[in-house]
Amino acid sequence: MQFSIKALSPESAKTGCVVLGIHSGKELTPAAKRVDQAARGALRKALGDLSGKTGSTLLLRGLPGVAAERVLLVGLGERKEFAESAYRDALRGAANALRELGAKDAALFLVDTKVGARPVSWNLRHAVLGVREAFYRFEQLKTQKKPAEPVLAHVVLPLGPSAPLTDTLAEASATADGSALARTLGNLPANICTPSYLADEAKKLARQYKLGVEVLERRDMEKLGMGAFLSVARASHQPPKLIVLRYAGGAKGRKPIALVGKGITFDTGGISLKPAGEMDEMKFDMSGAASVLGAIRALAGMDAPVNVVGIIPTCENMPGGSASRPGDVVTTLSGQTVEILNTDAEGRLILCDALTYAARFHPEALVDIATLTGACVIALGHVATGLFANDQKLADEIREAADDAWDRVWQMPLWEDYQEQLRSNFADFANIGGRPAGSITGASFLARFTRETRWAHLDIAGTAWKSGREKGSTGRPVPLLVRFALRHAGRK
Repeated sequence: MQFSIKALSPESAKTGCVVLGIHSGKELTPAAKRVDQAARGALRKALGDLSGKTGSTLLLRGLPGVAAERVLLVGLGERKEFAESAYRDALRGAANALRELGAKDAALFLVDTKVGARPVSWNLRHAVLGVREAFYRFEQLKTQKKPAEPVLAHVVLPLGPSAPLTDTLAEASATADGSALARTLGNLPANICTPSYLADEAKKLARQYKLGVEVLERRDMEKLGMGAFLSVARASHQPPKLIVLRYAGGAKGRKPIALVGKGITFDTGGISLKPAGEMDEMKFDMSGAASVLGAIRALAGMDAPVNVVGIIPTCENMPGGSASRPGDVVTTLSGQTVEILNTDAEGRLILCDALTYAARFHPEALVDIATLTGACVIALGHVATGLFANDQKLADEIREAADDAWDRVWQMPLWEDYQEQLRSNFADFANIGGRPAGSITGASFLARFTRETRWAHLDIAGTAWKSGREKGSTGRPVPLLVRFALRHAGRK
């Protein structure tokens, strides 16, 4: 699907479909008014069939005086209440209608609608991401193929051409590509998307974009002393991997941003076995790893002026005769010892060694991304990602980027008081701190390995995938990571 920026008149645009916004109370946007005038009021006469609900749609064909084959009206809700969520809902409604319609090209006149104080570049970026998200399908593994849906090949964003918007369009398209990669990796089953598969994907990206790549094997980790990481992988027949992917688009010598993504390709819980219900969703436990690969693909695809190193510890967490047991004590790469009280708190065990390893790259900022705790889902649901940080300036950077990407976060406390819950009688500390404040104690565990670095932790357990009828990966937080990296480099 291609997107282009072009100045167009809605009434004279020769396209398969012109998409226009209508506020509640039959209030026409400027583009809709022009079409109505050209059609001598025919558009306004049809508005009785359009509900005022945001995202509702009404298709009109063959309007007199209008060059487009079809006109798609999209409800924008109350004009006074029109803001970011309403704009994104309207885009989603329009994209879903275009997918069903089968038009090969369309002009999206929603993109110039005023959205609070947001600049038009924000509208453009979210228009591209919203349409691409609506058209994403994961059907690679189905043998009973449905008839191919007509593909929307070209979307015109009717705006005056300008260099900043061209850059924005390139960013949005690359971000959509990165998000799609992350979604596909997340949606693949664990018998396909193994640690070795993720390593191969990283090598593929390295070849495509001329990135630096290194994959550490089990023997390498043993030599380094990654006892925590290896304790999780012990019972799996799949060999663990530590993937290091480097993109150098910024100034030579400038310290990189380090992104560390949890890559548990399947999580049974180990000896602390999970209940059977919805265990299939534990294939999504590598979503942090997928988001790192997706973000680097996006940044490399747009030639972003940043230096980024992605570090992905990846393995399976399985039960078996060689599995770690509750009560085992392991020595981490940092030299600190950990008592494993629950083998289902495995993400922090692979991340802690990866975070220690990341220090050798002397990053300006270190961000880990992990489906770490069910407690974060209880706290924040499926709307916001949990944010923890040992540096408030870094936390503020991430919050601002998240708001810009509308891939939102909520900052949680990381006070020293919570460290007491990790106390152990037999090791330096334990890997869990009990039920109270579970997401915070998980972050507090990781904080013990990042005291010398500006570090943030994103708990995406509630935002990385959807359950139920719409089950599947969301591709979050790729948009956030891309915006953070670009803003950190000065591109606001």
